[in-house]
Amino acid sequence: MAAQNNKIAGKIMLGFGALVGLWATAALIGGLSQTGSVMELARQYMTATGMITPLHTLVDYYTHIKGIEYLICVAFFVAFPVFFTYVNREKEDKKVAIKA
Repeated sequence: MAAQNNKIAGKIMLGFGALVGLWATAALIGGLSQTGSVMELARQYMTATGMITPLHTLVDYYTHIKGIEYLICVAFFVAFPVFFTYVNREKEDKKVAIKA
């Protein structure tokens, strides 16, 4: 009985996944037909979700670059001590027993 319930649940999940996949494909094809190219569709998506913000002034550009610079500095301040301790750690002396 449990095996039959598992098969029914599997078929329901497979059907639901197929419907979601069909809907996603239809949405992608519809978006491509409206925009005309994949790059324009990607640009519109990233602008709508806030991944891309238009830079209208030099101050906007400088603020964007400054934020990226701070991220690079934080990454360096984390990575350098880890690398330094990796390079300067002493190797353990291992003794090998030779049997005669």
